[in-house]
Amino acid sequence: MKYTTPGQHRSVAEFREHLLSIDARLDCATSVDADGALRRPCRVFGMNVGNRFAVQPMEGWDGETSGLPSPDTLRRWRRFGRSGAKLVWGGEAFAVQEDGRANPNQLYLNPAVEVRAGLSRLRESLLEGHREQGESTDDLCIGLQLTHSGRFARPMGAPAPRTAFFHPVLARKLGASPPPLTDAELEGIGESFVRAARLARELGYHFVDVKCCHGYLLHELLGAKTREGPYGGTLENRTRLLGRIVRAIQNDCPGLGVGVRVSLLDTYPYFMNAQTREGEPRDFEAHLPYRFGFGMREDDPRQPDFDEPRRLLARLLELGVHAVNVSLGSPYYTPHWIRPAAYPPSDGYQPPEDPLAGVARHLEAVRWAKREFPGLTIVGSGYSYLQEYVAQVAQHEVEEGHVDFVGLGRMMLAYPELPFDVLHGRPLQRARFCRTFSDCTTAPRNGMVSGCYPLDPHYKNRPEFLKVREVKSKAEALRRRS
Repeated sequence: MKYTTPGQHRSVAEFREHLLSIDARLDCATSVDADGALRRPCRVFGMNVGNRFAVQPMEGWDGETSGLPSPDTLRRWRRFGRSGAKLVWGGEAFAVQEDGRANPNQLYLNPAVEVRAGLSRLRESLLEGHREQGESTDDLCIGLQLTHSGRFARPMGAPAPRTAFFHPVLARKLGASPPPLTDAELEGIGESFVRAARLARELGYHFVDVKCCHGYLLHELLGAKTREGPYGGTLENRTRLLGRIVRAIQNDCPGLGVGVRVSLLDTYPYFMNAQTREGEPRDFEAHLPYRFGFGMREDDPRQPDFDEPRRLLARLLELGVHAVNVSLGSPYYTPHWIRPAAYPPSDGYQPPEDPLAGVARHLEAVRWAKREFPGLTIVGSGYSYLQEYVAQVAQHEVEEGHVDFVGLGRMMLAYPELPFDVLHGRPLQRARFCRTFSDCTTAPRNGMVSGCYPLDPHYKNRPEFLKVREVKSKAEALRRRS
């Protein structure tokens, strides 16, 4: 399909017209006030956090195989610090045990190495980057995201899924589907979350994010309607492990904040149409009623259902979780939902909609959550695709009270200083905006470190640069032939 990317618009007015044509409920500021809403402090995790920009958590594929950070990992965190964003939401997807790694170079809680020193260096690199920009660290809030990749675990490179239940559609899409984890195995993983949180507290992290999104283990459990026993069936059972983890962290780690990044809505997995090369929810009728997901209707899994997301957020508040980072879907089966992009990764499909519609879906989901639960502090996602107009949309959403923090992920790889430049009234560096080429996803999907290969000289000068180009060329040729 044809559409205009944000970077092709010649003015804010032209972009605004496009945005309103996608969703008339949305809007953006016509100019950005460096001393305005985005600079306003916000209290979260017991701190007055200095501005409204947040660094989203990353899987860099650039750690040591031992689970310790490499020079590339430390460089990323220093750049996160240089961004000027005052909320670092997890920063790194840190696996709580070896079998929960999404790749062989993911940082994890390895009892055989000095993890404490590694996580300490990571945090100090971020603080150093922040100080280099002349920024105070007193209002900088740093978290560590704790994760188990579940169905998408690849600790040694090859798929080694650890599933919550049998999912017939993902089994067809992804292949291997071993027997689900036992109740005892789930509880053991929960204990690993608590051990990792204890370490984060000892090292001075302000909070941990208990990752419950993107198809990983705790998110998959939210959709385990067909699982038997105490961790499946009813929503109370499906949130039981999440609740146990949160309570245990609160009991064992006094003073440590607990946040949750959650895929608030999901949809039926997408497959590539061989003719159009676009994604489509193929053969969903054969699986009705659809009892394999969360935040979607059972009679039509292409449509959202906010009933269980509402009950989940209410449950989190009951547990004392007052900060939530809202995401959608999964990069493995609905990439156009989680990361609206003009160009697909090597294993992806062409977007079946204007990617700006994907941004609108994120914005509206966050607006819904904030309306329903005004006491929750909410971080929004999906902003990087906005490119030149990130700040205009961000300012509008914060000014109107639709969101508390604007989360940036891919943009932090391409142009980490964007928040700093916005907040200091500096001219924005147009040549550094993330154009959603998806190289930061293509590279790790093919065993290479993640980074902005088109725009960051650190990656552009690596030998992997040519390998990424070759992989993309082959993928495009294959898509054209299919």
